[in-house]
Amino acid sequence: MVKIGTHNGTFHCDEALACYLLRLTKKYENAEIVRTRNPNELDQLDIIVDVGAVYDPSKGRFDHHQKGFFQTFSPAFKTKLSSAGLIYKHFGLEIIKNLTNVNDSDATLIYNHVYKSFIEGIDGIDNGISQYPSDLIPTYKISTDLSARVSRLNPGWNEVDVDVMERFNRAMKLTGNEFVERVKFYPTSFFPARGIVKDALESRKLVHPTGEILVLKQYTLWKKHLFQLEEETSLNEEEKIKYCLYGDKNGSWRVQAVPIHDSSFVSRIPLPEEWRGIRSEALSKISGIDDCVFVHASGFIGGNITYEGALLMAKKALAMSEKSVGPTKKCDVEKVKPSNETQPIQKKQKVDDGSQAIA
Repeated sequence: MVKIGTHNGTFHCDEALACYLLRLTKKYENAEIVRTRNPNELDQLDIIVDVGAVYDPSKGRFDHHQKGFFQTFSPAFKTKLSSAGLIYKHFGLEIIKNLTNVNDSDATLIYNHVYKSFIEGIDGIDNGISQYPSDLIPTYKISTDLSARVSRLNPGWNEVDVDVMERFNRAMKLTGNEFVERVKFYPTSFFPARGIVKDALESRKLVHPTGEILVLKQYTLWKKHLFQLEEETSLNEEEKIKYCLYGDKNGSWRVQAVPIHDSSFVSRIPLPEEWRGIRSEALSKISGIDDCVFVHASGFIGGNITYEGALLMAKKALAMSEKSVGPTKKCDVEKVKPSNETQPIQKKQKVDDGSQAIA
């Protein structure tokens, strides 16, 4: 039987995940896990992780504790790898292809995204690398990250007669399930969402001549994709999207101001100040636009019963913002019904008055 070795004693997130990842490969899928620090026993094993003080892929040795170890995932990263990162770096592409049916290009994209969004955090925590400068004191503590949950599976100081291997198996399952969920998110959700946003971006000038208003034919998680696509297409600040329109679960429409970056609550151009915090008929009267529903007090999102009304809100907000800073281009704010080519598909979506739209 093929055997995977790691250290005994207290276990951590990185070697639990590393062992699980190896079992997702063809070579090690049925491997036995051996937990020991005995060098003679380790020497007899097919591959060892997080123990042994040697990093030599040709010999199946994947430790990161030894002096002089400085491996990172790629030159683009500064975080030193843990055993999880090492196994992912060498076996990750095979694992992704085993878990999905994507092509080589998409597998590489998933490989890089999963490292940045999932594995790197485990590497950083295991190596004691802080996310922030050491003189910055957090205002609260988070103890629900994956590494912390694995740590709590270790026997407590006053527990006796504990089956530690059973606990380690639970740690492998915990880390592995989250990894698999993360990988499968890309072909089932990430890529379809990217396609929707890409189509909307390519047809944006059919919606408005400036190209600054985006209409999604179907609601999806759009912000990350929009920022990536804007960068890939080299849009300058003037050309970047200012408002995104999409249908909500009630059949009405939302107009959302695009934030300055993916995790920001600051909008590139918020909806006009005089509209904020006002609803229904009062908002329609102030804006001069029929069928208005609301505008959030911060100006990051608003609603209208019809697509045409939401589009007019975006167009008028764009024109008002340009007037306040000086005209740089002409914006048509006439109420024009879109052609069949640009009319979005009205589908009921799970979006509330802004809580999900912020995500």
